[in-house]
Amino acid sequence: MIESRLFISESTEDTERLAGMIAGLLGPNDLLTLEGDLGAGKTTFTKALAACLGVRETVNSPTFTIMKEYAGRLPFYHMDAYRIESEEEEFGLDEYFQSGGVTVIEWASRISDQLPEERFDLVLTYTGPDSREIELTARGKRCTERLKEITET
Repeated sequence: MIESRLFISESTEDTERLAGMIAGLLGPNDLLTLEGDLGAGKTTFTKALAACLGVRETVNSPTFTIMKEYAGRLPFYHMDAYRIESEEEEFGLDEYFQSGGVTVIEWASRISDQLPEERFDLVLTYTGPDSREIELTARGKRCTERLKEITET
């Protein structure tokens, strides 16, 4: 099952509000992938999502460390696959996906063969200095059912 919704963000606050709505749907072992050009707002979205999940530490892009772990309402794992050179590289991702936390992966298309079918995919598209289109796609029965709870505000 696959279902998508398109959200229009006119500001950072709109993006943060969407992150809050999505955070309310997330539970143990959920995965969110983020795609979009540099500057599209992937890290801004991730910071807001983490805050809504109770992470109190400063969240920043793990570009040089690949994965960062944070404590919150659920364990929060933030991965950046941008610098991964080969999709064949093994990172033990299944351990994170089954650890009871929420995993966010920026540039996830670089490791698409390692991703579970059940997940949320977000594509952020720059449409202006402050505006973005954010397409949220739910893959799998559980995620698709939860996506139905989100409506554009």
